[in-house]
Amino acid sequence: MRSLLTLLIACLLSPAAMAGTIYKCVENGKTSYADQPCGKNPVALALRVAPAAPGEAAERLARSKAYLAGVEAERAEEEQRAARAARAAKQAQRDALVERKRCDKLRLQTKWAEEDSRRAGRSEADRERIKARRQAEALAVECPA
Repeated sequence: MRSLLTLLIACLLSPAAMAGTIYKCVENGKTSYADQPCGKNPVALALRVAPAAPGEAAERLARSKAYLAGVEAERAEEEQRAARAARAAKQAQRDALVERKRCDKLRLQTKWAEEDSRRAGRSEADRERIKARRQAEALAVECPA
């Protein structure tokens, strides 16, 4: 904001800075004007920049203020967008962690069900195999690949 204000002030003062010094030279009865000394007797002319009309200056200032307000609004909007994107990224990261934990839990339960089916006696073997198969199917549905 400070640099923009400095630039604005420099632009407003630039016509005075550009005026510089003008030299009037008279050679062989001819008068010429230049920005550098010429001939034997150059006369430096002090130029004054005409002040801007009050209405024109006020209009220019109003345009500058409107432009500055627009730039500030765009900056604030961009900051809000960046903050929303950062929050969304953090939420996505948390969601992915929860999903990974859930899938790890299902894989572990499937492993345990398979171990139980292998250890089961003859009378319980069919029931444990069905339980292990169902657990594997649930894992495949919930956590593909």
